[in-house]
Amino acid sequence: MTDAALTTAQSAKARARSESEARLKRRYRAEARFVFYGRAAIVLALAFLVLLLGRIGLQGYSTFTDYRVSLPVQVSADRVDMADLAGSNFNLMVAESALALLGETDDPYGEASGEMMAILSADLGFQVLDRLREDPALVGQTITVQGPMKANASLYYKGQISRDTEVGGRLLSDRQLDWLDELRERDLVSGGFNWTFLTRSDSTEPEQAGVWGAVVGSAMMLFVTAMLAAPIGVLAATYLEEFAPKNRWTDIIEVNINNLAAVPSIIYGLLGLAVFINWLAVPRSSPLLGGLVLALMALPTIIIATRSALRAVPPSIREAALAVGASRTQTVFHHVLPLAMPGMMTGVILSLAHALGETAPLLMIGMVSFVPGVPETLTSAATVLPVQIFIWENASERAFHERTAAAIIVLLVFMVLMNLVAVLVRRRFERRW
Repeated sequence: MTDAALTTAQSAKARARSESEARLKRRYRAEARFVFYGRAAIVLALAFLVLLLGRIGLQGYSTFTDYRVSLPVQVSADRVDMADLAGSNFNLMVAESALALLGETDDPYGEASGEMMAILSADLGFQVLDRLREDPALVGQTITVQGPMKANASLYYKGQISRDTEVGGRLLSDRQLDWLDELRERDLVSGGFNWTFLTRSDSTEPEQAGVWGAVVGSAMMLFVTAMLAAPIGVLAATYLEEFAPKNRWTDIIEVNINNLAAVPSIIYGLLGLAVFINWLAVPRSSPLLGGLVLALMALPTIIIATRSALRAVPPSIREAALAVGASRTQTVFHHVLPLAMPGMMTGVILSLAHALGETAPLLMIGMVSFVPGVPETLTSAATVLPVQIFIWENASERAFHERTAAAIIVLLVFMVLMNLVAVLVRRRFERRW
C-alpha cells in the first residue's frame, strides 16, 4: 500500500509539473505573440507614414526648383503709349524680342508670338512696365529682364513633360520644345531654389503662386485663436476642477464639454456663419473671423487637457499648502497651476496645431475666396494653408498639383515646429515632486 500510494503521489506531482510547464509555455507563447503584434503594428504604422510622406515629397519637391529666363527686350518707342503704359502689350514685346534672339520671325497671324508668350511668364512684361514707370527714358532702348518660365515650360525642364508624349497630351508643341532647348543651350535659362513659392501670395499663374499670404493668414488666425481660447479654457478648467461644487450642474457641464470636443468641425463653421457673420457682422474671410471660429472649436480640448493636468498634481501639494496657512486661491495659483503648467501648455499648443489643419469650418465662413495679397490687419481678407491646399488641388492646371504637395510640406513643417515648441515648453516648466 505504501509503495502504491507513493507511486500515485509521484504521478500526480509529475502531471502537475507537466501541466504547469505547459501553462508556462502557453503564457510565454502568448507574450511572444503580443510582442510580435505590437512590433508589427509599429512597423505597419511607420510604413503608412513613410508612404504618405514619400508620396507628398515625390510630388512636391520639384516645386522648390525654379527655372528663370533672362532676356534682352527692345522697347520700341512706337509700341509704347506713355499716356497709358498699362495698356501697352509688353508681353507681346517680350515674346517678339525672344523670337528675334532665337532668329525666328513671326508669321502674319502672330501664332509664333502667341506660342512664345505661352512659355514665358507674364511677370516679364510686368517687369518691363515697372522699369518704364521708374525711368521713362528707357523707351527706345534695350533692357534686360529676368523672370520665371511658364509652368508647363518648367515642367518640361523638370522632366515631367516628355517629347515622347503625344502633342495633345503634353500641352507644348514641338516648336515650343525646340525653343526651350535652344534657350537652355544659350545659357539664357538657369535653375535654382524657388524663393518665389515662399515669398509670394496666391496667383492665377502657377509659376507666380506662393504660400506666403497663406502662412501669414494662418499665423494671424492662430494668434486670435490662442488669445481667446487659451486664457478662457484654462480659467474655465481651473474653476471647474478646483473651485466649482461637485453637483448635478457641474456634472452636466462636464458631459457637455466632452460632447463638444466630439462635435464635427463643420458645425462650428455653421455656428460662426450664423453668429459672427449674420449677427455680429464680423468681416467675412478675415483672420479675426477664422480665429473666433477656431477658438470655439479649441476650447473643449483645452479645458479637458487642463483638467487632466490639474488632476495629475498630487493631493499632498494642496494639503501641504493649506497646512501652512495658504488660502485656497493661493494654493491653486501659487502651487497647483505651476506644477500643472507643462500639461496645460502641451494641451493648448496641440489644440492649436489641430486647429491649424482645419478646413471645413473655414470654408463655411468664406475663406475659400481667391486672395492674391498678404493680409495687413486682422479684418483684411485672407486665406490659410489648408484652404490654399484645397483651392490648388481643385485647379485645372497641372502645375498647381505639385504646388499642392509643396504647400502640404510647408503645413507639416509648421505643425512640426508647433509640436517642437510644445515639447520645449513642457520641459521648461516641468517640475519634480
